[in-house]
Amino acid sequence: MRHLLKPHPDAPCPAVTSIELEIERGPGRALALRYILTGRIAALAIPAPAPPRRADELWRHTCLEAFVRPEDGEAYYELNLSPSTEWAAYRLSGYREGLTPVAAIAPPRIAVESTGDRLILTAAIDLTAVPDLLLDAPWRGGLSAVIEAADGSKAYWALAHAPGKPDFHHPDCFALRLEARDGA
Repeated sequence: MRHLLKPHPDAPCPAVTSIELEIERGPGRALALRYILTGRIAALAIPAPAPPRRADELWRHTCLEAFVRPEDGEAYYELNLSPSTEWAAYRLSGYREGLTPVAAIAPPRIAVESTGDRLILTAAIDLTAVPDLLLDAPWRGGLSAVIEAADGSKAYWALAHAPGKPDFHHPDCFALRLEARDGA
C-alpha cells in the first residue's frame, strides 16, 4: 500500500515536494519498504554510498525510518535506513526507553536509485529475529524521514505527527495498521 508522508509544519524543506512510501508486510516477518522522494535532490545532503553495514546515529543526516510494534504493547522497533546503504535496528521497551541494538536482525537488502528530481530507496527487512512481532497478529507502524538540506537544516516527514516538536517515537505517530498476511 502507498502512503504520503507529511512535512512537520515547524521544519519545512522547500527542496522536497513529496515523499511517498510503499510498505508491504510479506510472509513470515518480512517487511518491504520503498521510499520515493521527489524534488531538487541536488539541494539535499545525501550520504555518500558506503558498504552495507550497521551504523549508529544515521538519523543525524538524511535517513528513512520505520517504527514497528505489536498492535498491543509498548515495546517497539526502530529501523533506520540511509541512502548510503548503512542501516540500524533498535528495540525500545517503551516510549524512548530502553534503547537496545538488535544484533540478531539480518542485514536488510537496500537499493538506492537517484536522478535529478527523484531518490528512491528500497529495502527488504527480515524481522524473523523479532519474536514479539507475532506472525498472525496486526502490527502498528510509524513511517518517517529525516531530510537534511545542503545547508545543514533538517526537515521531518511522517505519516502522522504528534503535537509539538517533531517526535517520531510518540505513540500518535504509529498511525498505520499492518495486517497479518494470509498464510503467515
